[in-house]
Amino acid sequence: MRGGVFLSQKKSKKKEPKLRVIPLGGLGEVGKNMTVFEYEDDIVVVDIGSMFPKEDMPGVDLVIPDYTYLIKNRDRIRGYVITHGHEDHIGSAPYVLKDLPAPLYGTRLTLALVAQKLKEHRYIEGIEMNVVEPGDVVTLGAFKIEFIKVNHSIAGACALAIHTPVGTVIHTGDFKVDFTPVDGEPINLGHFAELGQKGVLLLMADSTNAERTGYTMSEKKVCETFNTLFERAQGRIIIAMFASNIHRIQSVVDSAVRFGRKVCMIGRSMVNIAKVAMQLGDLKIPEGRLISVDDIDRYDDSEICVLTTGSQGEPMSGLSRMAFAEHRKLEIRASDMVIVSASAIPGNEKSVSRVINQLVRTGADVIYEALAEVHVSGHARREELKLMQMLVKPRFFIPVHGEYRHLYHHARLAEALGMPEGNVHIPEIGEMIELSPTTMSVAGTVPSGSTLIDGLGVGDVGAVVLKDRKHLAEDGLLIVVMGVDHEERAVVSGPDIISRGFVYMREADDLVEGARAAAKRAIDAFGSVDTTDWNHLKSDVRDAVQRYIYETLKRNPMILPIIVEI
Repeated sequence: MRGGVFLSQKKSKKKEPKLRVIPLGGLGEVGKNMTVFEYEDDIVVVDIGSMFPKEDMPGVDLVIPDYTYLIKNRDRIRGYVITHGHEDHIGSAPYVLKDLPAPLYGTRLTLALVAQKLKEHRYIEGIEMNVVEPGDVVTLGAFKIEFIKVNHSIAGACALAIHTPVGTVIHTGDFKVDFTPVDGEPINLGHFAELGQKGVLLLMADSTNAERTGYTMSEKKVCETFNTLFERAQGRIIIAMFASNIHRIQSVVDSAVRFGRKVCMIGRSMVNIAKVAMQLGDLKIPEGRLISVDDIDRYDDSEICVLTTGSQGEPMSGLSRMAFAEHRKLEIRASDMVIVSASAIPGNEKSVSRVINQLVRTGADVIYEALAEVHVSGHARREELKLMQMLVKPRFFIPVHGEYRHLYHHARLAEALGMPEGNVHIPEIGEMIELSPTTMSVAGTVPSGSTLIDGLGVGDVGAVVLKDRKHLAEDGLLIVVMGVDHEERAVVSGPDIISRGFVYMREADDLVEGARAAAKRAIDAFGSVDTTDWNHLKSDVRDAVQRYIYETLKRNPMILPIIVEI
């Protein structure tokens, strides 16, 4: 039964240990992927990701999963297994590992990117990192975890075959089927088929492109497009993309070398990730081809190719600052060709559109996904998802990684291929899903949700703070200041009115005087002030001023009465 408790073919007469699967993120959303696998006293965590803050989270820098359940079970954690190095799979590592240190397992680039993040936070040392290769098997308590080569938009991506006493679980991670990948190593479909022949209890598969028909294009298609655009360009070429897409960066470098251009990288994450990839040999840039931003003006425009962050329209990213003439070193010119080599992550559409519109205003030749094949997804479409289902032939299926509509369509796809409806479940974050060799059921829930990161604060911004921030952002603030004589217990100065984000004081004298008069009437009606009743006085003043403002302007700014004791 989709979305509820579901039981399978027959009840067990004897109570036996069950495998528990507990998603703490990555469902009904794009980001903060984290899944707990639990058998008796052993816990393995797959991925520790983060998410971009949503539009209704002003001031928030990062969103990570609520991992309260893991804190309560810290002694049972045997390790973290990371499928690949994208932020939505490693972004919460510094916060989780600070509270819950345990060994990490992942491919070379994946762990190098995690190590870079930990280094930036400076306060985490001694985390055990175990580099694996596709085909390797690691034992963590009752779990044997096998790493399987898949294709994605970053090097080192792996699916997982999690062998448990109850049965085998395949977690695809993020994947697509690419027979001509940039690194020359296609997905290991043969091993998925082999596991399917042996028997798979549960498949948990990437649902991001479950709505899209056909097959995802090969990354080689983007390489061909880059060559065409490089041949056409007369001025500088500026390309925005995800810094973690090492294969695409390599494609840009190859095109730049072919057409005699120097490569410059702008953006902290772009520079840092490229540096790590070069050290590992995953990114190869010929000597003398990479230049700094300070050296750009030494070359003709036709000799320059700039790689930058900002494909998601982030306000402080390299591309945004260039578009709005706020970058210290580089400004977009009409002779430039600007390529946005990415699609908007759900929730970022407005930001991306704003930047593209501004780029077009500069007169530059702006190329984006709607105009040319400058981006291909790293996620499987429906035909590839069908192929995975048919190779693995699981008893049970749980769609993961995507918004609810993606999960829903992936579930329907599995059913269309013959999966019984009772064996398919669309989970919610925090559900505790129990599996035996013949049954799957929801056994309850655990604490779950989002922890908000604001500067150095972790979790100190909650619903009340966000509500106040939204109120301030939408309606502004009106401060009413009163001076109270402690001895006389009376208001002796004010009320004075201060406005921020509501009205400009010098142009709203009548409104300000009216608000002051409303506050004064509330004070006079209150009478003498007993210090124990100051909150009541504040409440009366707030109500009076708010009523006056609404009757006058039909607006509701935040009213903040302040009493200063004299």
